[in-house]
Amino acid sequence: MNRLEVTEKIISTKVAKGIKWSDVAEKVGLSKEWVTAGCLGQMTFDTKQAKVIGKIFGLTADEIKWLQVVPYKGSLPSQVPTDPLIYRWYEIVSVYGTTIKELIHEEFGDGIMSAIDFSMDIVRQPDPKGDRVNVVLSGKFLPYKQY
Repeated sequence: MNRLEVTEKIISTKVAKGIKWSDVAEKVGLSKEWVTAGCLGQMTFDTKQAKVIGKIFGLTADEIKWLQVVPYKGSLPSQVPTDPLIYRWYEIVSVYGTTIKELIHEEFGDGIMSAIDFSMDIVRQPDPKGDRVNVVLSGKFLPYKQY
């Protein structure tokens, strides 16, 4: 058994039982974005959180332990993603990445936006021309140090 097999079991159970990520997150007590990432194998749950996930998805004690192992981050199967929704994010970074970088450096200086000290919020934004996806990414600025 490995973490990927646990992830696949979680996804299969989610589909079979019609479980919503937001409902799972509510039971865990964290954001739907972070809990979903964890269930998809990209975050580490603590013991209490893993037990809640285990109960929801009918996991064994060994499978619950896998939820507590630090994962290998990065879940895309190829360098350039082929899934249309994920590819659009790649496209956004390809087209606007240099703009984002330039504006962050202009505002904050030489450094990076953390994806570790980070939060994300995804909400539906009603619009008469068609609903919009509103994504807010918030990461701590980490300046490069001189030494």
